Amino acid sequence: MNILALSGSARRASTNTALLRNLADVAPDGIDITVFDRIAELPVFSPDLEHPRPASVAAFADLIAGADGLILCVPEYARALPGGLKNALDWLVSGEELIAKPVALAHASHRGDDMLADLRRVLTTVTSAFQPDVFLRLPLMGQSPEEITALFEQPDTRHKTRAFLNAFAKTLPPKSQI
Repeated sequence: MNILALSGSARRASTNTALLRNLADVAPDGIDITVFDRIAELPVFSPDLEHPRPASVAAFADLIAGADGLILCVPEYARALPGGLKNALDWLVSGEELIAKPVALAHASHRGDDMLADLRRVLTTVTSAFQPDVFLRLPLMGQSPEEITALFEQPDTRHKTRAFLNAFAKTLPPKSQI
């Protein structure tokens, strides 16, 4: 199973990216996770640039198309979606890559419910396979990537994250249908 984990943060020492990297490290056998942390490399969306897509957008869309499922981990900026993530999703709206792609959310904060509500609304618009009940929330705000890695070494965190991944894996279509 090939899952693409999309960090909604453009920050180098992002808590969201650290969560996703550690999620990839503790994934059960048979679940491979690739972390995409380059949304800042995507140009600002414009319908005038869609045909042909810029190379960075085409590569991003190819990663989405090749994944069996997508996990998003997104920070809250001023109670809303970060612009870079919304921009990345806008690039996919007129394509086929996301339409029936299973998507689940991970969240690295104890707050952010307004942003999560907006993100859920956007995802139910762009994919018919959004999994609202498959959700991982870990209160990691203010922790360094090294501290997050140490947390993932704890048995209860490892159990919680593997349960999340296994629940998401059950929502993915069999390989013969992908």
